[in-house]
Amino acid sequence: MSRSATVWRALVALAVVAVSLYVALTTPARLGLDLRGGTRIVLETRDSPTVRADADATDRALEVLRRRIDGLGVTEPSLARSGERRIVVELPGVQDPRKAAAVIGRTAQLTFHPVLGASQGPAGPPAADGSRVLPDPDTSGGFLRLGPPALTGDGVKDAAAVLDTRSGGGWGVDLAFRGDAGKAWARVTGAAACAAPGDPGRRVAIVLDDRTLSAPGMQSSVPCETGITGGSAQITGGFDAAAARDLAALVKGGALPVPVTAVEQSTVGPTLGAEAIRASALAAVIGLVCTGVFVIAVYRLMGLLATVALALYGLISYAGVVALGATLTLPGLAGFVLAIGIAVDANVLVFERAREEYARSARRSADLRRPLRAGFTKAWSAVADSNVTTLLAAGLLFVFATGPVKGFGVTLAIGVLASMVSAMVITRLLAEWAVRRPAVRRRPALTGLATTGRLRARLTRRPPRLMRHRRRWLGICAGLVVLAVAGIGVRGVEFGVEFTGGRVVQYAAEEPADADTAREAVADAGFPHAVVQTTGAGAITVRTGELSNDEQMRIQGALEKSVGKVSVEQDELVGPSLGSELRTHALIALGVAVAAQLLYLTVRFRWTFASAAVVAMVQDVALVVGLFAWLGKPVDSVFLAALLTVVGYSVNDTVVVLDRLRELRRVQGPVALAGLADRAVAQTLPRTVNTGMGALFVLVALAVLGGDSLTDFSVALLAGVVVGTASTVFTAMPLTVMLQSRYPEDPAAARVARARAADRSGAVV
Repeated sequence: MSRSATVWRALVALAVVAVSLYVALTTPARLGLDLRGGTRIVLETRDSPTVRADADATDRALEVLRRRIDGLGVTEPSLARSGERRIVVELPGVQDPRKAAAVIGRTAQLTFHPVLGASQGPAGPPAADGSRVLPDPDTSGGFLRLGPPALTGDGVKDAAAVLDTRSGGGWGVDLAFRGDAGKAWARVTGAAACAAPGDPGRRVAIVLDDRTLSAPGMQSSVPCETGITGGSAQITGGFDAAAARDLAALVKGGALPVPVTAVEQSTVGPTLGAEAIRASALAAVIGLVCTGVFVIAVYRLMGLLATVALALYGLISYAGVVALGATLTLPGLAGFVLAIGIAVDANVLVFERAREEYARSARRSADLRRPLRAGFTKAWSAVADSNVTTLLAAGLLFVFATGPVKGFGVTLAIGVLASMVSAMVITRLLAEWAVRRPAVRRRPALTGLATTGRLRARLTRRPPRLMRHRRRWLGICAGLVVLAVAGIGVRGVEFGVEFTGGRVVQYAAEEPADADTAREAVADAGFPHAVVQTTGAGAITVRTGELSNDEQMRIQGALEKSVGKVSVEQDELVGPSLGSELRTHALIALGVAVAAQLLYLTVRFRWTFASAAVVAMVQDVALVVGLFAWLGKPVDSVFLAALLTVVGYSVNDTVVVLDRLRELRRVQGPVALAGLADRAVAQTLPRTVNTGMGALFVLVALAVLGGDSLTDFSVALLAGVVVGTASTVFTAMPLTVMLQSRYPEDPAAARVARARAADRSGAVV
């Protein structure tokens, strides 16, 4: 490699690290609600009798909601349209979803009506001319007959909660009208002032949706026909300070152009989020330390330099997340930690190739520079292919997932790209600098590249002949798949609330609660079929079907009477229609993942190779789903994130072995494919074991320290790593040999290879 290329590589690495350090120190991370606490509500717009809920109407509704939330004083709220009819509202710090849903979700149709007279009732919807009958707010059991609306809330310019000292210190809402609305207010109040004192017609009714907020009578000072001029009015009605502020926010925000319905709602307490951050950070540190120690033990000086590059990889990844303004969620933190394990893979690939190259030249030269350069050059193809497959999985998560799981896809993608920079630029720069040092050149064993390694030495002395029994391996794998499918059929897949609809509330009790006592309390609250679970740490989880916010408060009250004071740590509500939609999206995501991987591998390899890799990947997915079915663990969006990561990892592992097989075929020519497949497995097995160990350290740390939120995620990935590694050897490679033998590119060359193999072994291979 020329000196100029090294200089440019050093400048790029220095610039990336410097910019990353600056961004990390100056830009705060944008935490998701599951980490800092708050309420997330997904609203869906509905068609009204006069307006269709299209994208334009949803955008107008979003702006109305934004003005309402600004009036509530929520710090750093987030509103965004999702699709044509959905609005995602995030309210940091809001722990009472009842209040948020009541304020932001109401249609808030404010109207002002002349009162035509008293009525015997009952209340009802507007007539064709707009007149209607509603309860009289000033008379218990009385009703008012109202004329058509004289003006609507659209004419309100401003609204503010005020303390009305004139009426004994009660709270009210001052209104300011704009333009013609002020004139309309003067006309309706002027007409009312012409009625005789005591006549109901002397009143003007102020109606919000279907409730009469106030029906003030005109004072004697209001002139007949002239009315109240100046473009202002005041709503009174026995409000307290909070109710007056909420009403002012509603009125000021204006009327929603179309009705909205909450289809998803989740609340996370700040304590739970802080614990998740601490647990994930601790898991990241422990995983990084264990991975670093392992890499140093295996690769010595090169491992130490790779660990330094891994630490810089963590800095670059974090800077990439905050620089893009991506929201860091709990699954996103898990993706960030998991990417540490993935980042090891590129280093391991390079070092193992360098070991092979050195083994060929060590007897003639102690110069490590050439084997190291060859290692980077020859590993590039496998590194690129394996990372592209992981990026495909991350991209599918971003497209099909919702909420926090999108954050996992973002951080995983950033982690993959950062690992390319750390391994192929920073590690290479440090390694090439190290092997040029005279002290290192005199002690090549210090680098870790001049040793074969125990596993490689054993495989070299006695290479496995796994492909001789390829039908047996495929039979065993098929049996495992049947067992997994049996679990799905017998136990069934327990879909989480996200995929079925319903509500899951996690309460924190001051003292450990007895499960039977908690179930009895929930049943007494009117929910005998709710699923209630407890943990020794004092957590109580209640899962039900559809549950209103008031019903949730009733359950909380019943629990407090039975087990003592409890607080809501996590609250998740998903409507049945959204659950069905998310379940469909999950299946589509898996289907697209399989198709995308097949397409990419077909382009990069032959279709026989690609088909074998995809079959192994589908087998891994089935085994992980079957494991969760037998264990009775829930399948939710976080599990989907784990499953798509398993897809990426499985193909990643298979691609490395297939890439080596392709290289051996190119070098060896028409040699029996079964023997080449055995050699490909033997040559890449050290990389597979070392990479798997790096990932396992991180996943075990997440499983032990990540808490309930990440335990199932980590278990799914642990299972995926194990079965993904095994499926490469015992499913993908046997299938590749069988398909390639049946459908060779060159039938004549295939016959020659089989004949040569038969001559050497005395049997047909």
